[in-house]
Parts: sequence; structure tokens; C-alpha cells
Amino acid sequence: MSDKKIIKGHPFVSYTKETFQPAIVKTRAKNFHNWLDNRRSVRDFSDKAIPKEVIENILLSASTAPSGAHKQPWTFCVVSNPEMKTQIREAAEEEERISYGGRMSEEWLKDLEPIGTDWEKPFLEIAPYLIIVFKRSYELNEEGGKHKNYYVQESVGLACGFLLAAIHDAGLVALTHTPSPMNFLTKLLDRPENEKPFLLIPVGYPVKECWVPDIERKSLDKIAVWYD
Repeated sequence: MSDKKIIKGHPFVSYTKETFQPAIVKTRAKNFHNWLDNRRSVRDFSDKAIPKEVIENILLSASTAPSGAHKQPWTFCVVSNPEMKTQIREAAEEEERISYGGRMSEEWLKDLEPIGTDWEKPFLEIAPYLIIVFKRSYELNEEGGKHKNYYVQESVGLACGFLLAAIHDAGLVALTHTPSPMNFLTKLLDRPENEKPFLLIPVGYPVKECWVPDIERKSLDKIAVWYD
């Protein structure tokens, strides 16, 4: 029997998903939450090297995310070059200095106080890799014609979630950095007009003595509404 089938004029492949007994399903769901609940955003990175293959597989994992019409509207730019990391840090800090100096509202600054952030971003030079995620608003063919992508914001957001989970699974740490505006990344990385920066993510190992803010995640009753 063929493992492919034509449905409405297009090829489909057979898909099977391993299933478990209810007790095992409960255990797996609980264990996954416990494991993922240990993920934290980190700002104190070690400069310890990471094999390129690790980053490659993390990106492949991110690219398994669902996307509108399966357009996969993302580009992952990976920077390890020290000079380029320095340029990115300098440009990011310039924007952050302006933001912390007046662009941000007093309410925003107050909300950031428990996290302890400021305009200085040394991790952009220290972390061995920077992954800059770009969203592709549309595609360009060789003749310069445009082809629309769908649900770009949602699709790239999903891919970034998969990316962070893959980084955590590899035993590494990351930070979702969003200097605003981020147009300088388009220029520094020489990206085409159809790509806009979405997230700047340093990736690496944490320093030996690493401290993170003492925060709590919302409880289930604060994030979910049930309609039984």
C-alpha cells in the first residue's frame, strides 16, 4: 500500500502518532511542564564555545513550527563573528540608551525595575552566538515579483517558541532581546526589503554563578478559562 495519497489534486502522506495510555499521558504532560518551567531568560552569559552543529539542529527544530499556508516566513541569521557582534551591541545600546532616557513611559520603566535591566547589553558580545530572527512579509522571485505570506507575525512567533524550547533542551540559555526600533539589524546584516527584524536572541551557556530575577509565573486559574 502506498504511503501517499492524492487529495483534491495534491499529494498527502500517511501520518501516525505514537499514543500512550492515559496514565502515561498525564505523566508526560506533567514532566514536560516541570522541565520547561525551569527555563529562564538569562543575561549573564559565558563565552564558552558551542559546536555549530548544535545551533544548526536548534534552527531545524524551530523550523518545524506551523505557519500560515506552510510558507515558513522566517529567516534565522546566526552571528558569531566578534566584530559584527560588537557592531550589533553598539547599535543596540544606542537605541536602548534613547529608550531608557525618555522613549519609555514611567510605567514601563517601573515594570522593568524588578528585572534589573538597563541600556547596557554586554551579553551581545559575550554570548558565542546571536540568532537574529527576521519575519518575511512576502517572498521575492528572481524577477522581483512579490508573493504574499500569511499570518506572518503568528507564524514567526510560533517558530521562536519552538526555538527557545530547543535551546533549553540542548542545555543552553537564551534571552529574547528586543531593542526598539530594530531597523539597524536589517542594515548591519544586509537583509532584503521583504525581511523585518523580529527578535535578537543571544545563545550560550550561563556563567558559573548566574543570578536571575525572583519571579513567579501566573497560576493556571489566572491564564485559563474552561467551558465544560
